[in-house]
Amino acid sequence: MAKDFMTDEQVEMEIARLNASEEVQLARKETSIKLRRRKYMYQLRYMEKRGEQLKKQGITLENMESMLFGDDSEECEM
Repeated sequence: MAKDFMTDEQVEMEIARLNASEEVQLARKETSIKLRRRKYMYQLRYMEKRGEQLKKQGITLENMESMLFGDDSEECEM
């Protein structure tokens, strides 16, 4: 049981060693990429649902500005 006990200093040294490890950096990069892709997927799912709501309201790509902001939106364009 004494073998499993580590002092605080030993824990900090092990953390530093692991953080410097190429394998940990590789795994961290993989996790980052996967999480970024999941976040993007969730954003696309939200946009799909929002697009369905807009379609039900009769909004299309062609009439979006006039439906959402009225006919004055043409004056704001530069």
